[in-house]
Amino acid sequence: MEKIRIQDTERTIAASRSTMVSVVVNLVLSLLQLFIGIFAKSQALVADAIHSLSDLISDGIVLLANKHSAKEPDADHPYGHRRFETAATLAVGVILLLVGTGMLWSSFRKLQNPDLIETVHLIALPVAVLALISKELLFRYLLGVAKRVRSTMLAANAWHARSDAASSLVVAVAIVANVMGLPLADPLAALIVGSMVFRTGWRFAIGAFNDLMDQAVDDETEAKIKKLILETPGVHGLHDLKTRKLGDMIWVEVDLEMDGMLTIHEGHDIAESARKRVMDALPVLDMMTHFDPVQMYREEKVA
Repeated sequence: MEKIRIQDTERTIAASRSTMVSVVVNLVLSLLQLFIGIFAKSQALVADAIHSLSDLISDGIVLLANKHSAKEPDADHPYGHRRFETAATLAVGVILLLVGTGMLWSSFRKLQNPDLIETVHLIALPVAVLALISKELLFRYLLGVAKRVRSTMLAANAWHARSDAASSLVVAVAIVANVMGLPLADPLAALIVGSMVFRTGWRFAIGAFNDLMDQAVDDETEAKIKKLILETPGVHGLHDLKTRKLGDMIWVEVDLEMDGMLTIHEGHDIAESARKRVMDALPVLDMMTHFDPVQMYREEKVA
């Protein structure tokens, strides 16, 4: 448990620092994009600014979740508060779905009334390029931190930044096309950005929802858990393996098949050995075991 507490502290500090970096980047970019987008009459750049503003909201949710998920278990939450991260990821996903829907609606309206589309001022291009570079660098930084501390919440925020970088690329291309005489490029770019935001939101929301509904881990992780248990000396089989996510950790329950002639003490030691092997190799918060005795066939010694 001491190892888990150390990991939790590291994850909390890393999440706070990286998210504050994201807050500063998104705040500067969103204000710059919004101001220049309105001035340059670029719907795509304004859409990208709204996307960056949604990042600020998700950053705030991440900071809040990071604070609460690190709390120790209490009487009301005996399993801890790790699912606060999952709930936060779900909230980020819902926000992106709403933002994406608003972008799509706005773009459709402009495409239905092409006379309302204006020529974009070229000043919007360097801002879009700056946003592209900044968001790609932010993505690489956040994803590196997420992998180091094994945080799905930070990973979700990182991929949100990557979707921003992709949207900024689309916006930059659209601005060039608009200036060259293709006015529909700007609302089309806004439409693409909206679609990307909606898709990212759906992926985050559905994944978090499945975790909250106690969906089992993927087949590959389950196979690793089984292999580690079955390789434990004294374990002859297993059944009724159940897994579920608690934030970024996994909760495991399993029935272990052992020699029915073992003493309670011997069976307990074998179960503890299997538990330790799994928890040392994988992000498993705990593994609850049950001892099922099995008949072992022994050759009778002939005198």
